[in-house]
Parts: sequence; C-alpha cells; structure tokens
Amino acid sequence: MTERRWLQIVVALASLVPIFAGVAGVLLGPAMIDLAGAATDIDSHYRYLSGLLFGIGIGFATTVFQIETRGARFRVLAAFVVCGGFARLLSLILHSAPGKPMLFGLVMELLVTPALVVWQARVAAKARR
Repeated sequence: MTERRWLQIVVALASLVPIFAGVAGVLLGPAMIDLAGAATDIDSHYRYLSGLLFGIGIGFATTVFQIETRGARFRVLAAFVVCGGFARLLSLILHSAPGKPMLFGLVMELLVTPALVVWQARVAAKARR
C-alpha cells in the first residue's frame, strides 16, 4: 500500500473523531460531559462549539480523496485544531488535568494533527515530483 493511501486512511479515521464528538455535542449539549442542567447560555455555547467541531471533521474528510492537492485546506483546518488545543492546554495549566476524553482531545490537537500536516506535506511533495 502506498504512503498516500495510508495517509488517506489515517485522515479518514481521524476525521471521525471530531465528526462523532461534534454530533454528540450538538445532540446532547453539556450533558455529554455530565453537565446536565447547565445554564441556557452554556448549553448554547457548547452546542455551537460542537457544531464547529463537526464542521472541522467534515472539512478534513473532504481532503481525503485528493489529499496530495488539498494542502492549503488541510493546514487551515489544522491551525483551527491546534488553536483549540492551546486553549485546552491553558485550561490544564490554570486548573488541573481534565478527564481522559479531554486529554485524548489534547493529544489529537497538539500532537497528532501537526504530525498529519507534516505527513500531508510529504505526500504532496512526492506527488509533485
């Protein structure tokens, strides 16, 4: 199997994380993380951010089929994810370590996503040669 194909598989699988988390957050709101009964403004904000998460996942999914030519889109989406990861890291620093699902998100945001950007750039460079 080619490196390009492996990247496509990994990105397709990784994009399912924000897609499913986003859908769960939109449908369940803060109850998704045991915050049932959260104030209306918190519920609204949580569902909005979950919708953004869903959209980011869909955005990454749209890069899969021609991944070697979707570098600009891939990098913009990754920048959004990394910005969110730094915000999550700030929370960890200011408060304490969150639960395992949030730590999983932090790893995806600050380690996996940048690694995928480097990999995508490598595959794109090989395709140009």
